[in-house]
Amino acid sequence: MRLSHGIHLAYCTNIHRGGDWPETFRSLNEHTLRVRDRVSSGKPYAIGLRLGDNASRQLAQADELDKFRAWLEQNECYVFTINGFPYGDFHGKRVKEQVYKPDWTTVERVEYTKRLFDILAVIAPAESGGSVSTVPCSFKEFINTGEQVEAMRRNVWDVVEHIDALSEKTGKDLHLGLEPEPLCYLETTGEMIRFYRQLRDDRPGDDRLSRRLGINYDACHLAVEFEEAAAALGSLIAEGVRISKLHFSSALKVRPNAETLDGLAGFAEDIYFHQVVANGADGSLTRYRDLPDALAAAARGETSDDTEWRIHFHVPLHCPPTALFDTTADQLQRVIETLAANPAICSHIEMETYTWEVLPGELKQRDVVDQLAGEYDWTLAKLAEQGIHPAD
Repeated sequence: MRLSHGIHLAYCTNIHRGGDWPETFRSLNEHTLRVRDRVSSGKPYAIGLRLGDNASRQLAQADELDKFRAWLEQNECYVFTINGFPYGDFHGKRVKEQVYKPDWTTVERVEYTKRLFDILAVIAPAESGGSVSTVPCSFKEFINTGEQVEAMRRNVWDVVEHIDALSEKTGKDLHLGLEPEPLCYLETTGEMIRFYRQLRDDRPGDDRLSRRLGINYDACHLAVEFEEAAAALGSLIAEGVRISKLHFSSALKVRPNAETLDGLAGFAEDIYFHQVVANGADGSLTRYRDLPDALAAAARGETSDDTEWRIHFHVPLHCPPTALFDTTADQLQRVIETLAANPAICSHIEMETYTWEVLPGELKQRDVVDQLAGEYDWTLAKLAEQGIHPAD
């Protein structure tokens, strides 16, 4: 939906299944339009579209794209952003570290991302422009040589050139956002800035970088890293890194005592990666590859110095804290306050709680449409507190 200050808000449709375009389109009709009717009836409604490689190939066909454009117009909807992070299947079977493949060392990632921008250049309104979010280059375990790093930089520049050509041709502001995530090649704000400087050094004076490449700042991911959102966003802006998109998301935050550790078993599922970052009594950070690894370390008595765990498990934004489980909603609040203080820093906001299918039962007391409407209610209320409202 359109908000004040030229901001656009959507939920990310990666919460629904969408292995191919027919399944994706069916989800839009069965779920997204119902959410629209609950939160934005009679007004233009924004969609944060998730397209995997297979779906993007099917939608990119001229006849399919024409039909989708007609559907958007008929239903008073528009697409301003695409989630281009997961390349393949994202629901129903093990994803884990495979979600980062193919990474930015590969031509497959380059061609897929270019195709997403080809689609977005056609369907995104000129008013909003269009963003695509993508993997944070790779998973750290996958990168072992300097040649791989050079390939990632070279491939990112290739896509920057493609985006800029499309932007010049269409007059639309198009931009790519790298999305730092725990244990990935880019996992912190500092690593994002370092990589951005390397890209800038590759082509000194080429301002296409600052216009076409930025960060997709996922509030969950950076909170898991124990970063303070206001400071992190400030350092990115000071460096000249574009805030391409803000992911409104929240992570689990717990004190790892015996009762909490027992309760966390319900979150240790087999589909998605749930990296854990632990704060030690001395302030040091320990990283566990996945929640089952952290729980196994606790069972061996290796986590006694951990005072707090932050877990990469996207929980609904409106979830209140419980006796055992807290969330990083406080860091999302800092993101909202930073945006309100300077709305020009970013015009694309996407709520992303893709974990609906794997949430423990106590967090899944409503159907997905009710859950999404609740996220809109929470988000719009928090934005309104800071003076950001739906546009007339």
